[in-house]
Amino acid sequence: MQINDGERPRPPRAMTTTTVGEGRFERRVRRAGIGGRALRGGLAERLDGTGAVCAAPIEEGRRAPRTLVREGLHRRALIVADALVAAFIVAAAVVVSNDQVGWAILIAEPAMVVVNKAAGLYERDELVLQKSTLEETPVLAQVSALFALLVSQLLPGSVGLSGVLLLAVATFAFLFTGRVAARWIARRLATVERCMVIGDEASIATVSAKLASSPAKAAVVTSMRLHPGEGRDDVASFREQVDRHQVDRVVIAPLESDPTELLEIVRVAKAIGLRVSLIPRLLEVVGSAVAFDQLDGLTVLAVRSAGLGRSSRALKRTFDIVGSTVAIVLLAPLMLGIAVAVRCSSRGPVFFRQVRVGRHGRRFEIIKFRSMVCDAEAMKASLAHLNETQGLFKIRSDPRVTKVGRVLRRSCLDELPQLFNVWRGDMSLVGPRPLVTDEDAKITGLDRSRLRLTPGMTGPWQVLGSARIPLQEMLAIDYLYVANWSLWTDVKLLLRTIPLVLSRAGL
Repeated sequence: MQINDGERPRPPRAMTTTTVGEGRFERRVRRAGIGGRALRGGLAERLDGTGAVCAAPIEEGRRAPRTLVREGLHRRALIVADALVAAFIVAAAVVVSNDQVGWAILIAEPAMVVVNKAAGLYERDELVLQKSTLEETPVLAQVSALFALLVSQLLPGSVGLSGVLLLAVATFAFLFTGRVAARWIARRLATVERCMVIGDEASIATVSAKLASSPAKAAVVTSMRLHPGEGRDDVASFREQVDRHQVDRVVIAPLESDPTELLEIVRVAKAIGLRVSLIPRLLEVVGSAVAFDQLDGLTVLAVRSAGLGRSSRALKRTFDIVGSTVAIVLLAPLMLGIAVAVRCSSRGPVFFRQVRVGRHGRRFEIIKFRSMVCDAEAMKASLAHLNETQGLFKIRSDPRVTKVGRVLRRSCLDELPQLFNVWRGDMSLVGPRPLVTDEDAKITGLDRSRLRLTPGMTGPWQVLGSARIPLQEMLAIDYLYVANWSLWTDVKLLLRTIPLVLSRAGL
């Protein structure tokens, strides 16, 4: 073919064809521009301008329409909530300051959305299974302070330091509440996220159980195991199951497999627009409190020491003293009323005392409102066959519990006297679960590192796993708490305990 001067050859027009019997997975792969080698080597075969085959890196494919609708619903709900909060704060500031509204104040609402977008507050929900506003608290506090400064500068009148602080606190409170409400609404309107779990049988069962019991609106619709040395067959099986079960997210659990094959699955999943969640085995040991280091392009994780330093212990103890003192003062009338109800409802003392194992193995007496009959401990042996928890003694419908005690247990009010244990230093507001001596005797070796921290009234064992998790799982949760302690972690666990108590799910 002859080409005139100044004329360029036109590339052949792309033709879209559909193979008979082509599945949903193949259509999504074709739309992503992936050739056959892409599924094995991570490169897509495409035509360049001359018609020659060239290799191009795979780009992430377009997600399925149901995924786009679900993620868009969450994102738009948050944007609307943020904009409404910004408008309300601005209107309230204008009314309180009795100023005239200038044109400059109109930039406050879009500024809130832009700042939150820059802070990544609209993208996180697309990546995670459990969409929690509590995890955003530090960023929301920073955004609130910045927004308060912006509004104070845009108002015609002068706003003092106290006014800026009040604006920041109000902005944070309404922003947090608004995003909680937005996620609540979006979660009820959105469809269930369909998950595929890849791992061994134990990992698949664990992830399925965790998803079923968590607030995340997701469900496991299929699962598969990888077979070392059979990468092509695994990818083919993966393709078939994604297509058949309309999978939205792939959850890869801890497994023993060739990293290359695992990377292949991740590449294919991303190429067709699936969300991918990884559960790395390493973090089961070191937790999430690691520092990322770089050695000439090689990523290295630095693991912090388990336990608390002197300053951290002082900070935690100060938090416990202040928190328990305030709680005792505020809850004194309620505790007095409970004491009268316990004393009048059944024979025996108001308080129940029991020896527990504390920090460094030191024994102490835990104090609770009595919720059982007087001879409850003597009846324990005869009820052993009703125990529902491995390693611990728990019975859902315990015949030893009194009528008043049942109410106290369901609302966790029987735990309130432990505030005096916290004030004395025997316990902490948040910490590992305090065990009785016979349960503590079952814990040996390195698992006893849980005793490096003072036991708590609440903790990850209750908030994250409920009170009836097996002993070994509780030890793993406690270890990660000890290895990753921070004051912010304690605050989050306390805040998560509140809805747990209000929902009467403490047992």
